[in-house]
This record gives sequence, C-alpha cells and structure tokens, in this order.
Amino acid sequence: MIAAVLLDRDGTIVRDEPYNGDPALVEALPGAKAALDELRGLGLGVAIVSNQSGVARGMISRAAVEAVNARVVELLGPFDVVLFCAHGPEDGCACRKPKPGMLLEAMRVMGVDPHECVMIGDKNDDIEAAHAAGVRALKVDANVGLAHAMPALRCLYGEPGNGDETE
Repeated sequence: MIAAVLLDRDGTIVRDEPYNGDPALVEALPGAKAALDELRGLGLGVAIVSNQSGVARGMISRAAVEAVNARVVELLGPFDVVLFCAHGPEDGCACRKPKPGMLLEAMRVMGVDPHECVMIGDKNDDIEAAHAAGVRALKVDANVGLAHAMPALRCLYGEPGNGDETE
C-alpha cells in the first residue's frame, strides 16, 4: 500500500518543454488530470519534485520556474508539495536528482515514510533518486507520463479487482 506519489514534472505530468520559463507553454499530458484526481480521491499525497537546472545555467529565473509551477498547479493541482532544484549537475547539491534530497524533503513535509511512497519519472535520475531515498519507482516514457503508470499504481494501492479483496 502507498500513501504518497512523488512526481517528476516535465515529461511525466506536463509536456517536456526544455528550460521552460513561460507558463503559456505548459501543456498537461493526456490523462494526467484524471490520473491525479484519482490518486487524490484515494487520499494519497501528491508531490512534484523537479530538477530545473536552467536556473543555474542562467537560462531561466527562479521566478519563471515558480510561474510555470503555478500554471501546473492551476491545470493539475492541488499538490501537497511542489519542490524544485535550481542547481546544475556540476553543483553537487543534495537536492538535485539523482540524489535523494528533494524526495526526502517532500516525504518529510507530507509525513510519510519511504516504504509508503512511489516515485514516477521519465529519466534515469528520477529512478536513481527514488532508490537512494528507499522509495519504489516507476519509469514512464517521456511525454507519455503518469496516465500510463496508473495500472501499476492501482496494484500498489490495492484497487478492488486486483486480488486484494477480503471476503
């Protein structure tokens, strides 16, 4: 059973638009809203944990990332936690995936343990961060995203009809 789902943002719940600083370019992936509503309806916590190295590279500002995140929340929210790492790969910070810092912080804020969580992302860094944090992981194809992970998630949270019923 799971209590929370940790999600990468770009390529997992919204179309991956590299270094996007424009909220007008945010496009939800097909089925993402319905999938998120289903998870919330089950009482699961939902968090976004996203690397945004464009800030460190001088390509976008923190304010632009926050504006894009606000648009994501407007389209797909609410979310229990929305975190991003503004560091670049060479910065060596503890929050940038594949390190587990952002995932650990999201779990701390939501009050859940690693064994109660699953991380969904489209990159190997997402999966490596999950493993480093002691969290189960599901990798999705970029820009296919969360909707395609729902059958596996339903098994994890014990949807009726999957053999978990008691008589």
